Amino acid sequence: MTAVTEPSAVASLARELWAPVPGYLNASTLGLPPRIVIDVMQEALLEWQSGQACPTRYGDLAEQARRRYAELMGVPAATVAIGSHTSVLVGTVATSLPDGVEILCPSGDFTSLTFPFEVQAQRGVTVRHVPLQELAQEITPRTHLVAFSLAQSSTGDLADVTAVCEAAARHGALTLCDVTQAAGWMPVDAGLFDITVCSAYKWLCQPRGTAYLTVRPEAADRLVPNNAGWYAGQSVWESVYGPQMSLARDARRFDVSPAWLCWVGAAAAAETFAQLDLVQVREHDVRLANALRERLGLETCARPVVTLEDGDGSRIAQLEAAGVRCASRAGRVRLSFHVWNTDDDVDLVIDALG
Repeated sequence: MTAVTEPSAVASLARELWAPVPGYLNASTLGLPPRIVIDVMQEALLEWQSGQACPTRYGDLAEQARRRYAELMGVPAATVAIGSHTSVLVGTVATSLPDGVEILCPSGDFTSLTFPFEVQAQRGVTVRHVPLQELAQEITPRTHLVAFSLAQSSTGDLADVTAVCEAAARHGALTLCDVTQAAGWMPVDAGLFDITVCSAYKWLCQPRGTAYLTVRPEAADRLVPNNAGWYAGQSVWESVYGPQMSLARDARRFDVSPAWLCWVGAAAAAETFAQLDLVQVREHDVRLANALRERLGLETCARPVVTLEDGDGSRIAQLEAAGVRCASRAGRVRLSFHVWNTDDDVDLVIDALG
């Protein structure tokens, strides 16, 4: 049995910033909101109800979230666009593709990343799916863009970023990396990729309806802002009426008009994560996942997600009956450890599985 350790610095801070939820091992599906997120969103609802809501204030909070996300990803804020969901942001990339090009994706990757490319088939765009571990070697001179998740949704498996980026550079292919299942538990350098997308409602614990795109300036010039609206204007409040169009010169031209109340929570969650050291978060999350692996006789690895075969659904039934909140994905139970989890959650899983 793995010895119980003293709480890490990040675990102690998480107890202050989050409300404890014993047995919640489902960050891969839906992150828990920090306490401050609930406070500010409740206040915002009351302000809306009393007629005190302020659109420009909402805009300021969206900009605050954008800046914090840029800092987290190690890129300038001018290269970050905001949106609602990754499929919308990937759609901008997909509709900007030349006719007849090849897109390379890992088999079984999340469909919000792959479907926007698949529906371009009428233009001769082809999507080739290969095993994740073969992704780098399958990039060829025919590959226009390689689109992949940094961490796979169903298993947590990590892509070999160095190999993929080197192969893409060698063959002149663009890279689009979905960091949804990585950002928030591990340090991520978005500058390694031409384009990244992220839905922030999972490991980053923002409200669903907040998403981010990062794009290198040279790649941005190859994209058409197909969702352009007033919020994509160089001056937002001077872009609400036509016929003239003056889009933002930086990545804001790819913005999707924000769902205001979501971004109230997004800004608060972003400030919470600014207090955390993501190296320590990774160590905390991975240690707990490996503690469970060891007690189940599984090989340890550098991921906070544990998956167990569960073809008949009996394991997830046992876990849910014991108060464990987790997910069933692709015939497996998926257990995700994040900042609010403790060794007690490991014990709960072990007891539930007998």
